[in-house]
Amino acid sequence: MADTLPLSFDAFRCVFETYENETLTDEQITVKFGPTEDDIIRRNVSDVSKAEAAIADYYAFYENHFHERVSMPRDIAHMLEDLNGQGVQMVIITGKSRRSLDVSLNKLDIEKYFCFSVSGDEVERPKPDPEGIFAALKLLGLSKEEAIFVGDSSADITAGKSAGLMTIGAHWFDTVQTAQFSTAPDHVFKSARDLTELVRKSYAAVER
Repeated sequence: MADTLPLSFDAFRCVFETYENETLTDEQITVKFGPTEDDIIRRNVSDVSKAEAAIADYYAFYENHFHERVSMPRDIAHMLEDLNGQGVQMVIITGKSRRSLDVSLNKLDIEKYFCFSVSGDEVERPKPDPEGIFAALKLLGLSKEEAIFVGDSSADITAGKSAGLMTIGAHWFDTVQTAQFSTAPDHVFKSARDLTELVRKSYAAVER
């Protein structure tokens, strides 16, 4: 929805510089992804007594620097408006913690477009496991043939494929979690407009 990765990288970098006296590259941070932000920090701060303080510092950095580093791209805003206008039910399934997700949704003012969201700390098995996807399909009352899963990481595509959904690799931001997907998605889109057009054509095909 927005390019929050650089902000996340900087927040993690700040934490590990403060608590571990090491400066990590984006790539070194990316390999730690999978758990929520809280668990990444708990697993990688050597002094466990300082883990909660480090987590608090992460979120303070993330929230305080959000507006100066993250904006709502116009083409993404148009995509959400268009899909909402077509009656598409949209759900967010993310590895982010609920706290991080709520900050992002609130500051971007896009929560109104989504039926609900599933965060990384609300599932037992985060992506690449499809648990969150199956939960969303059940809540929406949809079959796997009626849904499309969009993501920018190999974990996203693997989860979508494991659930039997059409998968879209989103490469419309400068920063992505995965430049080369380990499992090939059905499509790789470099523009949000491509997703809007795919959904429009899919609806037209069903109506015929």
